[in-house]
Amino acid sequence: MTPEQIVREFFEKVRSGNDPEYSNQLMAEQVLAHQIVSEVEQTVVRTPKDYTEHVREMIEAYGNFSLEIQELLVGGNKVYVRWKQKGTHVGEIDGYQPTGLPIIQIASAVYKIENEKISEYWIQIDRLGIQVQLESNKNIKSV
Repeated sequence: MTPEQIVREFFEKVRSGNDPEYSNQLMAEQVLAHQIVSEVEQTVVRTPKDYTEHVREMIEAYGNFSLEIQELLVGGNKVYVRWKQKGTHVGEIDGYQPTGLPIIQIASAVYKIENEKISEYWIQIDRLGIQVQLESNKNIKSV
């Protein structure tokens, strides 16, 4: 499979929540996950099992969310993806109790493919956008 095919399949099956366990087919045994939290760069080592659990936690928080790839670019063994995730606030998120209201996440990442598996990625999530939605919805209950 090409790097693009691997990343598309990762989004369609794993990241979407449709088949989180399939991560072991598309991710290396240890994946370096580079993240930015409050302008501080962090690197976390993730295993396919860790990532499966991460997706399950997203489902607990956002319900059966939808995921739309808005842009995908390929350069050699790296694939850039920007996506929009739409869900419902059904579980606790960052200390905010569920409201039942819609919540949108915008994010992007660059995935590095080695030996036909994701070996490393660099991700940025609009955490402030999520925080603003959570704050504005905290006193609103869905009808």
